[in-house]
Amino acid sequence: MMSRLIVQDLGRRAYGEVLELQRALCRQRIAGEVDEDILLLVEHDPVVTLGRGTRAESLPLPKSELERRGVEVFEVERGGDVTFHGPGQLVGYPVVDLRQHREDLHWYLRRLEAGLIAGLGTLGVAAGPNPGLTGVWTRGRKIASLGIHVKEWVTFHGFALNVSTDLSYFDLIVPCGIKDVIMTSVSRELGRDDQVALWEQTRHAVITGIAEAFQLQPFESFSPAII
Repeated sequence: MMSRLIVQDLGRRAYGEVLELQRALCRQRIAGEVDEDILLLVEHDPVVTLGRGTRAESLPLPKSELERRGVEVFEVERGGDVTFHGPGQLVGYPVVDLRQHREDLHWYLRRLEAGLIAGLGTLGVAAGPNPGLTGVWTRGRKIASLGIHVKEWVTFHGFALNVSTDLSYFDLIVPCGIKDVIMTSVSRELGRDDQVALWEQTRHAVITGIAEAFQLQPFESFSPAII
């Protein structure tokens, strides 16, 4: 019988709240108090997060100026450089025990990419990896970013897929530290502005793609027990 991937859609939540939830679930997964893999889905208020690999030049504006513009700033333990999360972006935080899959971080990143690529393909967006760079790209433009942290082979942090995101926010940073990168979104690639329908279709496609990438059966949980 295929193992389950418990999916919890948190709706729109502040970044700091969900960061603490991820950390708590990671501890519980390590301790065996949570015995199945979890995928948290969320939409955040505008926030810039600084990974362990963030370089000074990736954040041209000071923290105070970003906050003046209504953008929170968090330094976090994930790998990678600076990124943005905000409305219209589907953010996924898999809490996965790699001891039950494969103890290999590169394999895990490639599986996340594969799941997103499959989901985008379902929507009609031809996407793929960019050799030497982490994330998902379409026609030379970046549509999804990845940044993870692993503790005792249990993952948290994850991916951010631009669905109908206001892409001008990315002008405030150097996304993922990649100079001259062009960001895009599902909405822009498909020429669609039906945001509600597109969000739900993207959400479903991503759940299916990620679950299949890890050979798990998705199960949407509406119980408050996890959160």
